[in-house]
Amino acid sequence: MTIDDGTSPEVVDAYLDFARDSGVRLTFFINSIYPSWTQSRDKLAPMVDSGQIQLANHTHSHADLTSLSTTGIIEELSQCESFLNTTYGVTGMPFVRPPYGHRNEATDAACAQAGYSTSVMWYGSLGDSGLLAPEVLLGEAEKWLQAQHIVLGHANAPTVTQLYGQIIEILRSRSLLTATLDDIYLGPDHDRRV
Repeated sequence: MTIDDGTSPEVVDAYLDFARDSGVRLTFFINSIYPSWTQSRDKLAPMVDSGQIQLANHTHSHADLTSLSTTGIIEELSQCESFLNTTYGVTGMPFVRPPYGHRNEATDAACAQAGYSTSVMWYGSLGDSGLLAPEVLLGEAEKWLQAQHIVLGHANAPTVTQLYGQIIEILRSRSLLTATLDDIYLGPDHDRRV
């Protein structure tokens, strides 16, 4: 599972409790503008250090990269990278998730110039960038939590925090294990420290 944004400190904190209590491995694509990532540092840092949670770049302010110049794209990525370096002592490279999934050849080239050579999209979403009814979110989880799917969720609205038990049950009933992007593409011992 990949989790984006982090507009809600309470939802970020609940995701961290979920990870701690269940052992799920997650990749957070953070927007460094949100205070959630500083407020949750003490709880999140040990999970980042252990590799259970990976932090990756979703830009500083969730700007649509297709609307920015090359310089603007690099600035958005650099601000988030600097935050990851100074707050958590890690790099987000090479993984970037373009906000809204908006990307093209020019944005990919600018991202690569900044060290972000791999744009990560998704194959299924919980649909929870905003507030959803629990049954709607659970329906999306049942639909998309499948083998070899990169599933997109958001740390923005509280609905998901009521459904962690059901999400774990879906994973268990399908014999699914969660993994970070590093686990799959670079190996679980990949060192992100700077």
